[in-house]
Amino acid sequence: MEELFAQVANLGFPIIVSIYLLVRVEGKLDELTKSIHELSSAIAQK
Repeated sequence: MEELFAQVANLGFPIIVSIYLLVRVEGKLDELTKSIHELSSAIAQK
């Protein structure tokens, strides 16, 4: 039983951290994509 808890602790923490970071990076990528499209539009108007 203790071995099972150790495995969950060793695998669970990195999985949770990875999911958290992926969610944060996804939001930043969406903002970056929007900014790039706005920049492209501004350049095309000149």
